Amino acid sequence: MSAVLRYYLHYFGWIVLALGFLTCEAVCELELPSYMSSMISEGIMSSDLTNVLKTGGIMLAIALAACCSSIIVSFLASRVGSGMSKDLRADIFDKVLSFSSKEYNSFSVSSLITRSTNDITQIQIFSIVFLRMVMYAPIMGIGGVIKAVNTASGISALGIVVGVALAVVVCAIVILMLVVLPKFTKIQKQVDDVNRVAREGLSGMMVVRAFNTQAHEEERFEQANAALTKTNLFVNRIMALLMPLITILMNGISVATVWVAALFVEDYMQVANMMAFMQYAIQIIMSFMMISMVFILLPRAAVAMRRVADVLCTQPSISDPEGEEQPRGIRLKGEIAFNDVAYNYGGSENAVEHISFTASPGETVAIIGPTGSGKSTVINLIPRLADVTQGSVTIDGRDVRDYNIEDLRKNIGFVPQKNVLFSGTIRSNLLMGDQGASEERLKRATDIAQASEFINEKPDGFDEPIAQGGTNVSGGQKQRLAIARALVKDAPIYIFDDSFSALDFKTDAALRTALKENAKDATLMIVAQRVGTIMNADRIVVLDDGRMVGVGTHEELMRSCEVYKQIALSQLSEEDLNR
Repeated sequence: MSAVLRYYLHYFGWIVLALGFLTCEAVCELELPSYMSSMISEGIMSSDLTNVLKTGGIMLAIALAACCSSIIVSFLASRVGSGMSKDLRADIFDKVLSFSSKEYNSFSVSSLITRSTNDITQIQIFSIVFLRMVMYAPIMGIGGVIKAVNTASGISALGIVVGVALAVVVCAIVILMLVVLPKFTKIQKQVDDVNRVAREGLSGMMVVRAFNTQAHEEERFEQANAALTKTNLFVNRIMALLMPLITILMNGISVATVWVAALFVEDYMQVANMMAFMQYAIQIIMSFMMISMVFILLPRAAVAMRRVADVLCTQPSISDPEGEEQPRGIRLKGEIAFNDVAYNYGGSENAVEHISFTASPGETVAIIGPTGSGKSTVINLIPRLADVTQGSVTIDGRDVRDYNIEDLRKNIGFVPQKNVLFSGTIRSNLLMGDQGASEERLKRATDIAQASEFINEKPDGFDEPIAQGGTNVSGGQKQRLAIARALVKDAPIYIFDDSFSALDFKTDAALRTALKENAKDATLMIVAQRVGTIMNADRIVVLDDGRMVGVGTHEELMRSCEVYKQIALSQLSEEDLNR
């Protein structure tokens, strides 16, 4: 939780200023009943209009000062709460961007979204309320007790009335906290569940409709939503008891004060003092009510702080090398070597093992194998989307773990298996490859990726809007834009993870020909399911069940590797294979 609390230090000056105005507001509020008592006893009871106007003017000035202080405190509290939540969201987003798949899987995407939005909102609300009441309530409570004692000196019965009321309030707050505290943790988890079910249903809407499972998805969401609603209702019903209790106590104190004071009004207490005491008693109860508001919000905020702190304190499993300063801005040659590499996702067995091969600048090295054989796992080790469990992956003779991550990835044009486009324009998506890319380089990249034709057909060309997730372009167009984005980078290494699967054979062949001509000095790594895509590669690595079962050219593998031969014969005729 300390990871979140330290964010308050960034606004220490604002907090101190707010506390100063809070003190001013509380002192002003405490002085008003005294002046009211004076106006009643010396002005109204004596029919002294001058005194009434004078004292009333002073009370008006004090009330105005309290009002101005309250407005300033509200502004400062909002500034601190909003600023801190902005900083938290920015830092959580930066932290999440540094996560590997291991950290993503440990939290889940829906939970990370909830922590970045709902949880931080809870912290923001608590910060504003806490700062608004942290000094005000104690000063009002303690000051009110002192003023009340001085006003009702000699009448112990009035002290007993206030003491009993305070005891009831404290007991009620403690009982409520014990009942609802466990529920707040449950609520946050249930919010995660609602977000998860909603996200799965919306992102997989086409599958839901195709299999006609709308009713099932509605039932899943209804169950998650009903569980959250039930817990929220329980908490809110319990909390709803507090306000009527406070109201009853305040009215009860007023009645008890009048009744007790009536017994002593002739001997010990004047009417003016009785009115002042009632005001002080109400202020005392109100101060405890404010404290109770803090206690109501505290459990939920504490849970939110712990959840946010969990993200902030999680150290990415993939990070820059420690030790001496590494050279920055380097341009790699692209000599890749896998040296007896193994990788484990955390289970009892390795996903891939004993992987050894090389890829040199100017070469095209392909990886093929049955589904689940570990092709993407192997390729993800090069840009350090995952780190080897055993062995090493080197580029230019140096372990990839010894490079600065940013520099390493700047030298790699990567096209993932799942093509992702971001909301914006075609241009903004392409510029993710290189923000400083010229119009000429964008045109060259789209020409190689065979995307220029459909881009030129768009009314706005490169400035054509792209919807969220690229839903307004076809699968093949999305794939070509993803390839063009990687080519904009002009990198020494290009990795294509099954990146030609949505292309027809003609476009596939044209793209690979253009790629070979325009990236002849780069190292090309291609993962593919189609033999036709890779049969002309300089070297083909064949994987089966996480192990290398063959490496060589197409002709060599057709003679020596049974797995490759079976894949090839299942896709192409003998005539096509012998061309």
